[in-house]
Amino acid sequence: MNVEEFRKHGKALIDFIADYSANIESIDVLPKVEPGFLSPLIPDEISHDPEPFENIMKDVSEKIMPGLTHEHHPKYFAYYTSGVSFPGTLGDILASGLSVGVFNWINCPAGTELENIVMDWFAKALGLPKYFISDSPGSVGGGVLQNSASECIFISLLVARAHVIEQLKGDSDLHDSVFLPKLVAYTSEDAHYSMEKAAKMSLTRIRLIKTDSRGKMRVDVFKEAVLNDINNGLIPFFVMATLGTTGSAAYDNVYEIGKFSKTIPYMWFHIDGAYGANAFILPEMRRFGEGMEYADSMNVNACKMLLVNFESSAMWVKDVMIMKKALSANPVYLQHDNENKVSAIDYRNYGISLTRRMRSAKFWFVFRTYGLVGLQNHVRKLLILAKKFEKLVLDDDRFEVVNEVHLGLVCFRLKHSDDKTEKLLNIITNSRKMFMVPARLNDKFVIRYCVMYEYTEERHIIESWKVITEVATHILGQSGCTNGSLNGHP
Repeated sequence: MNVEEFRKHGKALIDFIADYSANIESIDVLPKVEPGFLSPLIPDEISHDPEPFENIMKDVSEKIMPGLTHEHHPKYFAYYTSGVSFPGTLGDILASGLSVGVFNWINCPAGTELENIVMDWFAKALGLPKYFISDSPGSVGGGVLQNSASECIFISLLVARAHVIEQLKGDSDLHDSVFLPKLVAYTSEDAHYSMEKAAKMSLTRIRLIKTDSRGKMRVDVFKEAVLNDINNGLIPFFVMATLGTTGSAAYDNVYEIGKFSKTIPYMWFHIDGAYGANAFILPEMRRFGEGMEYADSMNVNACKMLLVNFESSAMWVKDVMIMKKALSANPVYLQHDNENKVSAIDYRNYGISLTRRMRSAKFWFVFRTYGLVGLQNHVRKLLILAKKFEKLVLDDDRFEVVNEVHLGLVCFRLKHSDDKTEKLLNIITNSRKMFMVPARLNDKFVIRYCVMYEYTEERHIIESWKVITEVATHILGQSGCTNGSLNGHP
């Protein structure tokens, strides 16, 4: 494909994406396909001869699109979906088109410095502690863009583990593995599963702390677990609090967890704010982050609320030198004349990957296109729409809300046995016109209804509630619905 062909097909692809976005309401949220549907439609080997790009796009339309779940549909209320916006998409196109690796300063000075700048912008917009901001006076901290929150959590655990082992070793020549059996990490039982995964991959013992009735980590149980472990000769070294849990969007008590963690030698305090910390772009929501000043590291996924296309996981550390000690290697082919200058960041020392995309481009495009006010207005709209749905649920005495609705997530259920709520969800899911997913809170089966899409309007909330109540009426025996469908309802 030459330049002119690229120009032609690139414009056609932009039109394809624009048309898809403009007409998304006419499509069912979930596809009508079964596992294994794609293999019979696509050859089992690479084509021998070159194919026209038009043929590829024809297959996209006819074979790929029918198998998509449409995350950016106004009736998609399932997961904390990955963000998308037109400026973010254009930023990704620029990053892909330039295709530069942002791993050491000399390989991409502009990409490196832009990443540092947008990370400072982001931290300031969220009201994070000043020590996370690289241009704050006296700061030795800073930020980096990772692939995912899972990666941020894993890296934080690795860095904390390396840091505590360094302190325990002192001047001895003992191998790091000598200390591993005694190290213990802690998090809520409702924290993201990636914390358990990180513990497995890092060979770290982990305690999952019980939650209260609203899904928050019980600080009293956490304190008791830590003290018991110390008494048993173990070394508590890492705790993760969550701001916006996956199941119920609960905000852990960051202040109490962080304050206690600082009384324990070697304890690293990480905050997973992948979803809930995005709301701190609204000053009135920052009360839920009280205690962030105790954190050693933190992550926030801008794709969860702030319209930056994924991957867009921002991670900050209080002291970048601790991170670099844990993750650095310095082969001669990666060295350069400016590597010892403070402003010449080598992001390869801030994570797992060597080669990294210019992830900062989409942040820069989105932040500048929307501005702080535009992003704040978007987040406020999501929260208002969620409260609208919560009121609709509360006004119907057949239903109950089982979480504290501070963000865009409402967890609700029928005031009946779990099987009726599960049937309600299954019928709606099988219609493919609306998508929600379940969770279990307080040992009850609940439905998660999460408002994420940029162009969701109040009418979509009202329409979705109409479907939910009609199906509920059928299930509760007030009219017949035995075939597991919505009987033509939208």
